[in-house]
Amino acid sequence: MSGTSRPQFVLFGSSIVQFGFFGDGWAANLAHLYARKADIINRGYAGWNTRRALQVLDKVFPKDARVQPSLVIVYFGGNDSSFPDPTGFGTSVPLEEYLENMKKIINHLQSLSDTTRIIVLSAPPINDEALNIQFARSNGKPSRTNETCRVYSEACLELCQDMNIKAVDLWTALQKVEKWQDACFIDGIHLSPVGNKVVFKEVLKVLKEADWKPSLYWRSMKNEFDEDSPYDPFFDDGRPYNNLSNWVLPDNDYWD
Repeated sequence: MSGTSRPQFVLFGSSIVQFGFFGDGWAANLAHLYARKADIINRGYAGWNTRRALQVLDKVFPKDARVQPSLVIVYFGGNDSSFPDPTGFGTSVPLEEYLENMKKIINHLQSLSDTTRIIVLSAPPINDEALNIQFARSNGKPSRTNETCRVYSEACLELCQDMNIKAVDLWTALQKVEKWQDACFIDGIHLSPVGNKVVFKEVLKVLKEADWKPSLYWRSMKNEFDEDSPYDPFFDDGRPYNNLSNWVLPDNDYWD
């Protein structure tokens, strides 16, 4: 446990969140960009739906925690949109229940503190053909379709609008990529580097445009230990200090 205190950004969701640190993942890029500004905490659980999320909500986000997150990014919906299995098992959650569950999650997060901000990611699209090869059920029928993802995505976005919650329309954003079915996914459902870049850029756009005080946009947040020091790198260019606190590899302009 670090002795210093930074704002906490908690990522809460299913596989898009859990795998967000893999390779050039959207969560990995977020952690890189905010490395000296905020702690990015992954609470992703692959395969989960909103029913499972509600079961652990109080444990992941206890109301009596000493420090509450400054930001929570929530993603559930893709698994919920799956078709029901005749056995009654599986991730399928009816649309009305899904919306009620999301409402409960959002209400709980809003109750954590007056300064806890929320961004919801809607259900992304899927590559129907690739998904049916990778994850088709034993009867040969698909577990979900891109059309069901659209329905859950649009319903989620409408809920967020009604609740005045910032949201990212992943279903639309990813399909703007040329040949998105293959470019954005590694298996028809989980994000490729291209798909991860879209998610990252959309989240960053919300953070930049949100009228939140204090701002959670990376350029507006203070870096930890950013004061000049005689121990800063010395390049003999005439400056007394070469403070690298505000430099993000490869270049700050790269991230905008």
